[in-house]
Amino acid sequence: MNKKIGFIGAGKMAQAMLEGIVKSELILRENIMASSATKNTIDKIAGNYGIKTSLHNIDVAVFADILFLAVKPEHHLLVIEEIKQEIKPNTIIVTIAAGISLMDLERAFGQKVKAVRTMPNTPSFVGEGMSVICPNEHLTEEELIEVEHLFQTFGKTERLEENLMDAVPAISGSSPAYIYMLIEAMADGGVRQGIPRDKSYRLAAQAVLGAAKMVLDTGIHPGELKDNVCTPGGATIEAVAALEKKQFRGAIMSAMDSCTNKVKMLR
Repeated sequence: MNKKIGFIGAGKMAQAMLEGIVKSELILRENIMASSATKNTIDKIAGNYGIKTSLHNIDVAVFADILFLAVKPEHHLLVIEEIKQEIKPNTIIVTIAAGISLMDLERAFGQKVKAVRTMPNTPSFVGEGMSVICPNEHLTEEELIEVEHLFQTFGKTERLEENLMDAVPAISGSSPAYIYMLIEAMADGGVRQGIPRDKSYRLAAQAVLGAAKMVLDTGIHPGELKDNVCTPGGATIEAVAALEKKQFRGAIMSAMDSCTNKVKMLR
């Protein structure tokens, strides 16, 4: 891809994305630049990825054809105010922050801009990310495909309408945290029964990975896959019954509601 890519902000999520982009060799390293407020972060990024770096956001804004705003929601307005006069006329602005709408971006820039609202997640760091993408009307289909290709260097992508974007953090952006809690709890249960902790974590994590792959690869409804494991009068149905008594599914849905409500408050 013959485009220059910029990241304003170089935290964990940006680093996960850079990992995939650099490894894919879709973009030459000299065509990638990232900025951060601290020299330690800049030195780490330069050392790990061999890309251009700067302590000044304006340098990245001037450089980039596709500009990722990889900063917290509350920092967007400040960053945009700093760079809005410096971007190229056709620069594509990509936000990865929860709660920042396409209209928020256009209002902050004070002009029509090519903007894409996205929500990636941290498994991007190991090439298994899930990123949801929503463009405004100013992007061409070709430009949107180029943005998707960048995200596909570290996982899968899905397009959604913007009225659904506030619900995305709860189901894919934040949800790895729930899964880590599940794996930790399963491992603790294994340790309780005498299985060494390192083996418990491997057993639990692989079970989660395998179950997810079954859903994705077979297309079979998760309820049917669950039923296939539950033999009549067996141990699995006893475990399922215990989870139902503790409102396992209800607790997950309640957590997702809380996450979505918080996202809406970030505006």
